[in-house]
Amino acid sequence: MNYSHFLNKATIRPQKLKAFGFSETGDFFELRRLLSETDFYAVVKITKTEITVHAYENQTDEKYALLDVASANGAFVGNLREKVSELMNQIFAECFETADVKQKYVDYLESEFGVKGEFPWDGDNSSVYRCPNGKWFGLLMQIPFKKLGFESEELVWCVNLKADEKKIPELVDRKSIFPAWHMNKKYWITIILTSVTSFEQLKELTGRSFELVMKKK
Repeated sequence: MNYSHFLNKATIRPQKLKAFGFSETGDFFELRRLLSETDFYAVVKITKTEITVHAYENQTDEKYALLDVASANGAFVGNLREKVSELMNQIFAECFETADVKQKYVDYLESEFGVKGEFPWDGDNSSVYRCPNGKWFGLLMQIPFKKLGFESEELVWCVNLKADEKKIPELVDRKSIFPAWHMNKKYWITIILTSVTSFEQLKELTGRSFELVMKKK
């Protein structure tokens, strides 16, 4: 199972990982931990770009492949996934540092551009920010990580911004900056508003989005 979305909403605290029981080998951390009330153990591997966890049978050390098959259903695999989820949530709570910058970003938009967010969709907390010409330069929204290519259904705050067409391929790192969700990927990008996002870069890209949209007739 892939839990790499943890890296898109928080930063690793290496000393906490070691205190939790992880061993450090080269450029990655690894943990082997029994899954409570099962005959399996989990192996969690964390690198700078990826977090994976696999389950193995205690007596045979055989990997339980169905854990990674999304279409696999049933009480047994469901229970095993729940145990893995409990372990991973504990690791996240104890070994990662979160810093959601959503409110800080809203304050920046209001002070820098003198605009308030508009909520055009009933029952949706997404807000849009407009240039003086009435066009959007930012769409603030909460979407599942799955929309950005991860396995998790957990929600995360993002913003869609317009960017220079030729620069988008080099901007997109699929860690904090992604091809735009629900907008034209040729001209727009999606940025996750979490601690892994450089706030200074976020401000620069927001300013550029404002400039590009203002130029549009």
